Amino acid sequence: MSDDGQHGITLIAFVGSVFSPYYAWARQRGRMNPDNHCALNVALYSKGKGRWAMTERGHRHSARSAQAFIIGPSQLAWDGDCLTIDINEVCVPLPRRIRGRIKLWPQQLCAFSTRLDAFGRHRWGPLAPASRIEVELSSPDLKWQGHAYLDSNEGDEPIDQGFHTWDWSRARMRDGSTLVFYDMQAPHTQDRVLSLRFTPKGKVETIDTPPVQRLPKTGWRIDRRMRSEQPVQVQEQLEDTPFYQRALLQFDHAGEPLLAFHETLSVPRLVSPVVQAMLPWRMPRRA
Repeated sequence: MSDDGQHGITLIAFVGSVFSPYYAWARQRGRMNPDNHCALNVALYSKGKGRWAMTERGHRHSARSAQAFIIGPSQLAWDGDCLTIDINEVCVPLPRRIRGRIKLWPQQLCAFSTRLDAFGRHRWGPLAPASRIEVELSSPDLKWQGHAYLDSNEGDEPIDQGFHTWDWSRARMRDGSTLVFYDMQAPHTQDRVLSLRFTPKGKVETIDTPPVQRLPKTGWRIDRRMRSEQPVQVQEQLEDTPFYQRALLQFDHAGEPLLAFHETLSVPRLVSPVVQAMLPWRMPRRA
């Protein structure tokens, strides 16, 4: 998010895209090569310049090493100090281009990682909970600086085998700490919640889990919730899809008013045949 609060961006680099219908169909045929299903998802949030792109690339168009990850005409590179993302993507169904460079400087690298399920088949950990970001795009014409968050997810099985629904949020606190709630739910099971504070010095603190605050359903009628002692307000709806939503929320924690990036994923919606048939219209593939 930009320092002035007027712009935002979300980037997700996928190896074996969990949202890919092509990967799901390949697994049904017994062809489980995650490197054949790579993608860079780019979502821009800016008045009049908002854009979204996610084109899947086959193994002929992608390559990765310890320092770089090439996904078609886009790539990510790490030099030990800065993560540089060169973007050259095309949106669908309206063919508008997203082109430019993003630079991210971690303020503190974090070695924390934790399992998300009982068997440890799905794992998550912030690599740099607090970072500085510089956005310089030529298409659309955007330049800004702000604060950012960088994390990593990995799994040894398809997402629908480990999850049902989750609500996730991250917020930047006044002292530079990052507050994260990872709230996972499934029918007939106890909720699993990670309530964590990542300090500017790299310390990971477990905090008390606040009670559930119900949020209004999305336009696609997705149930969602947030952890907070006080009622939560939706400041801006960023994404609203049949299986996923992303929003900016206003809430209080320990007496401090905060702004959170919040997302909800409904796995049953994601894997439904109707949604799987719809996804190629938003996620084309280049084999």
